[in-house]
Amino acid sequence: MRIISGDLRGKKLHPIRGALTRPTADRLRESIFNILFSQVRDAVVLDLFAGTGALGIEALSRGAEYAVFVEKQKDALSVIEQNLRSCRLENSAKIIRWDIANNLNCLNSPDSRLFNLVFMDPPYNRNLICETLRHLHRSGCLEKGATVVAEHSPPEMIPENIAEFMMTDQRKYGKTRVSFLEYVTEIEN
Repeated sequence: MRIISGDLRGKKLHPIRGALTRPTADRLRESIFNILFSQVRDAVVLDLFAGTGALGIEALSRGAEYAVFVEKQKDALSVIEQNLRSCRLENSAKIIRWDIANNLNCLNSPDSRLFNLVFMDPPYNRNLICETLRHLHRSGCLEKGATVVAEHSPPEMIPENIAEFMMTDQRKYGKTRVSFLEYVTEIEN
């Protein structure tokens, strides 16, 4: 695994040993960022089910302002920390250990930022995408118009009845489907 483009282009990332985490392949990551090209610079990024942190780190390499990585696996958290340190991005990022399946209350702190670009790559075929989208909405952490990029297996469809999000694009890459959604709800104060 390596950074595809930006200031850190070609930088190798530490992998996670074992089969618990399925990293986003370089080619798929490149395709995603080609689609998001104009949305990455100065973005505030949320990387959910972060694994190695490759998506958030790629965004930082391409000019994102800040990234928050949320992951529950201890080994993955250690690898994210190693990758941020080796890329010298510690000051542009925050790592949170959290079980996203329960909620995203970890994002409700006084110093929290609103995110305008979110990556989520949950374990496949566990029906975590819809619930995670609901958690995102309930947490109040998204700017109106934020882009959410969800990687999932092709049979795991995202229903269109999630009123807070609108599907803007969907692509299939081998055994992976990538859905692009826009957050269309105003935040209530």
